Amino acid sequence: MKKSLLLLMALAATQGIAYGQAEDEASLKTYQAEEVVVTASKLPQTPGNVTQKIEIINAAQFDQRLSGKANLAELLSYSPGSFAAVLSRNDANWGSSGGLAHTYKGFLLDGLPIDAFVDLQSLDPAAFARVEDQRGSASVLYPTYLFMDFAGNQSPLAGTANFVLKERVAQPLTAAGTYYGSYNTRGIRAYSQRAAGNLHFFFGGQREASDYTNYGTPGSWLNMIDDPQYEKTKLYLKGTYFLGGHADHRISFYTHRTWHQGDVGRPNRDYAHTYTTINAAYYRNLGQRLSGQLKVGYRDYDRSWEEDHYPASLALREEDGMEQQILPADLSFSLRHGTGDLLTAGADYQSASYRTLAETDSLRLGNDADATQLGLYVQEEQTLGRLILRAGARLSQVEHDIALLQGAPPGSSGESWTKVLWSAGGRYNHSATLSFYANAGTSFKAPSLKSVGGTIPLADRGVAGRNGQLPNPDLDPESGLSLDLGANFLPNENLILGLRAFAITIDDQIVTEVVSQNPSQSRDINAAKTSTSGLELEARHRLSSGFQWFANLTLTNSEVDNPLDPDQDGTEVNFVPAQTANLGVDLSLPAQIRASLALQYASGVYDSISKAGRRKFDSHAVLNAHLEREIASKDGYRVRLYLDPYNLTDNDYEMPWQFKDPGFAVTGGLALSF
Repeated sequence: MKKSLLLLMALAATQGIAYGQAEDEASLKTYQAEEVVVTASKLPQTPGNVTQKIEIINAAQFDQRLSGKANLAELLSYSPGSFAAVLSRNDANWGSSGGLAHTYKGFLLDGLPIDAFVDLQSLDPAAFARVEDQRGSASVLYPTYLFMDFAGNQSPLAGTANFVLKERVAQPLTAAGTYYGSYNTRGIRAYSQRAAGNLHFFFGGQREASDYTNYGTPGSWLNMIDDPQYEKTKLYLKGTYFLGGHADHRISFYTHRTWHQGDVGRPNRDYAHTYTTINAAYYRNLGQRLSGQLKVGYRDYDRSWEEDHYPASLALREEDGMEQQILPADLSFSLRHGTGDLLTAGADYQSASYRTLAETDSLRLGNDADATQLGLYVQEEQTLGRLILRAGARLSQVEHDIALLQGAPPGSSGESWTKVLWSAGGRYNHSATLSFYANAGTSFKAPSLKSVGGTIPLADRGVAGRNGQLPNPDLDPESGLSLDLGANFLPNENLILGLRAFAITIDDQIVTEVVSQNPSQSRDINAAKTSTSGLELEARHRLSSGFQWFANLTLTNSEVDNPLDPDQDGTEVNFVPAQTANLGVDLSLPAQIRASLALQYASGVYDSISKAGRRKFDSHAVLNAHLEREIASKDGYRVRLYLDPYNLTDNDYEMPWQFKDPGFAVTGGLALSF
């Protein structure tokens, strides 16, 4: 390891095209010139005119926040109220948002829902202009995502993160780079943006391969006897056509595809996953005050993997798979009226198909089901001088059509739910430096098809080698209420202070409990009532052009109230740390070197709400860094060298499901842009 580190430092290299530096400064300003947000109302507004707390994470911050695991959840993990730990480069993230699981935060791609687990490890951040992280309920304007795999449906009760794609190109730019790092990780990246008349477009891709390393705890069910090698390929493009050359009349199309294949360190544990993401949008002004927009998407999740007979033998047992397609759509109209008032109304729709399958001598279906969701929503925002008021409502209808559960017809082939949700908020701008806000909202979430049907039969409970999720067809839907209030204080233009308190209650919350560590088995159950409350403190300070820092602290109290089950009553919600803290600095050093350091801390968490069967994981802290230096710049050409040390203290802390962080790693590379 020391020889590899010395070699990389001698090369002064880091991760190819840095995510935040794939564009030059001029084009970056085009995407971020005015600090506006679109998530709160679906139209551009300044943050001071929306009631919710919103943080903007621009592309220049991506290098500081993304580690070598390159999971988009890390972009949010340095924000108050968000806790994310990525299981590995090849596995999803886990953690919490607003004192609840990640399934209570909505994730959007230009306003259309995406998955909190697969899409965050699939999409390439080089396509994003910024991320808008909105805290607090957003369940009126945005629906629950009908994702059926992993942790299931995702509701925007605790917050919403909108990954905003680049749109208008200021000037041509091409960037390319290569990188190398720990575990024989090697890769290339490329990106290009152009404008041809009214057509503005960009495209790019990445190819990465690695021998990686064992990320299982000693004696883990992962039982890696060799390096878990993998290969990832990502390709994406987006085009926006401004009809008549006008920004208020445009059509856009974005597509992204990831191919991810490898093995998990055993001879018959190969996998091959393919993920496809498509967004199409049409926007037009229909008058001086009225505008409309239509957005349609397609998400295809195709996963396949092998299972062996471990621990009896390493021989191939079967090949498993999961196929899921989701089509989200949203049609909305916005009417500006009065003096700064805004009325938003629209409808959204989702259809989802979900199938699991296994193949030994023949192919057999496990779960086969479809789901649809229709929503009608309206929201009014009133500006009364310094006071801003917001109120809205949503009518949501969800329907499940189940053909098979674990290969057999279910007792009931379908179920449907109709719910009315509401949201309201207010903001008082006391002065240019001090403002106060408060918000409230409700949510509804039906059980996901995976929660109901599982991935392994109930008869496999405790059977060696049968890893997966057990079914629970008796799950009830859940409903929630979210409240928050806070204040923003700007003593001067370079210092921002924030304070926010939140409280959320959920009836019949669907939680995942660990049934067995080895074999690794879990199941989803209903907790009678869950209550969580917390306090967020944050500060951002720009002392000079060469020194800025940020810090935040989140204190959370989460508890299950279930007097009918003493084993659950009074327990902490699983995967929610009581304290999280983040500290980061950006520095300009001698020899034209820029450096970023970021420290994350999270207190211990439990893996279950069962007093008898849960396990507590120790607190942990991770320190990451990013170094860069421009070594050549002439006539529009720029050459940069980078170094990205990860987990500088070599903390190989344990995570749920017998995963662990592998500890210190470093990646380096060379990037060229012109």
